[in-house]
Amino acid sequence: MTRGPWHVAVLMGGWSAEREVSLSSGAGIADALESRGHKVTRIDMDRDVAQRLAEAKPDIVFNALHGVPGEDGTVQGMLDLMGLKYTHSGLVTSVIAIDKELTKQALVPHGVPMPTGTMVDSESLFSADPLPRPYVLKPVNEGSSVGVAIVKDDSNYGNPIAREAVGPWQEFGRLLAEPFIKGRELTVAVLGNQALGVTELRVKSGFYDYDAKYTEGLTEHVCPAEIPADIAQRMKDLAVQTHRLLGCKGASRSDFRWDDEHGLAGIYLLEVNTQPGMTPLSLVPEQARAIGIDYAELVERIVEEAL
Repeated sequence: MTRGPWHVAVLMGGWSAEREVSLSSGAGIADALESRGHKVTRIDMDRDVAQRLAEAKPDIVFNALHGVPGEDGTVQGMLDLMGLKYTHSGLVTSVIAIDKELTKQALVPHGVPMPTGTMVDSESLFSADPLPRPYVLKPVNEGSSVGVAIVKDDSNYGNPIAREAVGPWQEFGRLLAEPFIKGRELTVAVLGNQALGVTELRVKSGFYDYDAKYTEGLTEHVCPAEIPADIAQRMKDLAVQTHRLLGCKGASRSDFRWDDEHGLAGIYLLEVNTQPGMTPLSLVPEQARAIGIDYAELVERIVEEAL
C-alpha cells in the first residue's frame, strides 16, 4: 500500500525526558496528515498502548516518540510482534543507534570519524577525572543531549568533580567520557538515502543542550551552513553512509562537530538520531523546506517509505 488515504496511528508522548517534544512532534504530524485527507488516530504512549493500537487497526503507526521506550527498540519490538508497519528505524537499528558506545563499534571500523571514548562509573568521577580537561560526559543511551556535561578547568563542578555538584553523575551510574571537540556544531538530515542539507547551530550561550534545542530563541539555525563546499559534502556523505551502515529507515539526523582549524580532518560525528524531532523548531523539517519539501509532504514521504 503506497497510495492514500491511509489510517495512521500517531504514537506520541511517552514518559521519557523528551515527552513534551514528542507531544509537539506528534501533534504537528497528525495535523499534517489530516490536511492531506488521511485518517489519524492520536495515541499517547501509555501502559495500554498495545490494546489501543489493536483497537485502532491502523494501516501504519507513525512513531513520533523520542528517547526511551520509543527510540531504543522497545516500541519497535512491540510493533513487530503485533504485525504493525511503522515509520523510522527497526528494532536492531534502534538498539544500536541509541547506544553511543555501540554506535562507535558499528561505524568507526568503516572509517566514520568519531571521538574516542571510555565508559566510566559515575562514582569514580569524585576521585579523579577520566580524561584530561576539557572533556564531555554523557549518558550512553539518551537522546536530545539529555544529561550532557562539559567539564572544563574553570567549570563549577570542582576538581575532581564534587559529589554534590549538579550533573549527569547524579542520575546515571555509568557515563561515556569523550574528549571535547572544539569548533562548530553542525547537523545533517537524511531522508531515505538523500542528505537534505547541512545546518550550523549557533548557540547564544553555553552549548547545544536540551534547552538550547527546544527553547525558541536560544539557538540560531543557519541553513544552509556557511561552510566550505568540501566540508558540507563530506558531512553529507558521512550522514548517508551512517544511515546506510546502521540500517536506518525514514528520516535520521547525524550531528557533527567541526574543528575548522583542521579542515576535513576536523570533522567528527557525535551521534545519530533515528527519531529526529518534527516540531516547528526541528531541524529535519527545516532542511526539507530549504530544498522545497513542505512539512506535510515530508510526513507523507516518511509514511510512504514505511509502507
